[in-house]
Amino acid sequence: MSGRVLIVAGSDSGGGAGIQADLKTVTALGGYAATAITALTAQNTRGVFGIVGVEPAFIAQQMRVVLEDIGADCVKTGMLHTTAVIETVVETLDRAAAAIPVVVDPVMYAKGGDSLLDPTACAILIQRLLPRAALITPNVREAEALSGLPIRGPDDLAAAARQLLELGPAAVLVKGGHLPGDTVTDWLIWRNGAECFTAPRTVSRNTHGTGCTLASAIAVGLAQGLPLNAAVRRALAYVQEAIRTAPGLGAGCGPLNHGHTLRPWL
Repeated sequence: MSGRVLIVAGSDSGGGAGIQADLKTVTALGGYAATAITALTAQNTRGVFGIVGVEPAFIAQQMRVVLEDIGADCVKTGMLHTTAVIETVVETLDRAAAAIPVVVDPVMYAKGGDSLLDPTACAILIQRLLPRAALITPNVREAEALSGLPIRGPDDLAAAARQLLELGPAAVLVKGGHLPGDTVTDWLIWRNGAECFTAPRTVSRNTHGTGCTLASAIAVGLAQGLPLNAAVRRALAYVQEAIRTAPGLGAGCGPLNHGHTLRPWL
């Protein structure tokens, strides 16, 4: 399989999330990944210690030169930390990638709780980027912030997803991994249907980068021509196995094993 994915996101110096996780994921699932880096972060498994933003004009240039030459079958966005960055990304997509589906991971918080989105940028995210999305993939905290609804259990996931669908995206996947319980529930809602995914919870401290990884896994599935629900199903299975086989690195929330699909060739 192939499938070209342009990833517009921030870098994680620890390698577990962000651009690094995205590149590993797309490659492991047989796709080709190109990038436009929006920010540099100094982080490890214990937290985020510094952020240096990339000039919006240079983010746009990274996107344009990739799209003009290599092209893309899907675009995935991650950390877009300021209003200027969000507006620049949307404007570039409208000019250079109008027909290409976009998977939006609305990165608002790091795993340890650190804020990765300027509070003033949330309204622009809702107004400009979400209506442009083929799919958005918020976790519980992000879904609460974007929908204004509390999420206390699996039924609330579906309600929040339906509320978020009213903001304009073609589909919404609300992830329930942050809810308590032995079963993890995720709800996928689109205009004419819905699907609930459940799986036994893998108890692990090694969950750094799960959101980035899942969104990129879905994006490469779409780039390869899979239907949305099939792309989500494969992506969830990939992430579950990546958590189960995680290498246990670092003293905090450790990274996943993004390369587990490569084992037959090692």
